[in-house]
Amino acid sequence: MYYFLAMLAATDLSLSWSSMPTMVSVHLFNWRSVALDACITQMFFIHAFGGVESGVLVAMAFDCFVAIRFPLHYGAITKSGAAVLLRSVGLVLPVPFLLKRLPFCHSNILSHAYCLHQDAMRLACADTSINSIYGLLAVIFAIVLDALILLVSYFLILQAVLGIASSEERLKALNTCLSHICAVLLFYVPLIGMTLSHRFGKHLSPVVHTAMANIYLLLPPVLNPVVYSVRTKQIRQRIVLVFRRGRVGS
Repeated sequence: MYYFLAMLAATDLSLSWSSMPTMVSVHLFNWRSVALDACITQMFFIHAFGGVESGVLVAMAFDCFVAIRFPLHYGAITKSGAAVLLRSVGLVLPVPFLLKRLPFCHSNILSHAYCLHQDAMRLACADTSINSIYGLLAVIFAIVLDALILLVSYFLILQAVLGIASSEERLKALNTCLSHICAVLLFYVPLIGMTLSHRFGKHLSPVVHTAMANIYLLLPPVLNPVVYSVRTKQIRQRIVLVFRRGRVGS
């Protein structure tokens, strides 16, 4: 569990750092321009770490299932971190090259304070069908597939929990997965909200689209540490110990 929490924390930090340069420049200093190469680089890291976070959540769901159904059999699962990273990087790697080949001659105004593929792609004045098809396939093989695997994982978890005779043990088993359920909701609910607002909310105020996009990137990194600090006794104890040491030192 701690390996996965470390991976989730590193991914959340990386996702925040990837979007921070342009978000700080726009919202604090009102600098509203970015070079194309910098935009493409930021886009790569945002999409790559978004895919990594989705993959880590899937691996954590399997970890939760194994913890309930097959205790103490973690060896194969803990090696999945490298596979998650390689899958995400491999899927996103062609995107910068597909975007770099396009000419941009329309009004180069992005919808958000950071660069996304679908947002930058619509500014091109050439055929973007290849970009659209590849972007759709990447989303299907990453986010959609991960969401389906998560549903199957929790179906198996419920089956395993219902097979436990004691109601107290059933409650304890479900309690081990509660933090992960919160993390999944924090990641997928803003993502779905942002996607729906782009697809069906063209009449909405730009403020709504900006708020949804910022919530999608900033809410999970802010609340995931809170959820796991509150729900995990060992982490909570370490935090209390750090504050006590600081108080003694001061």
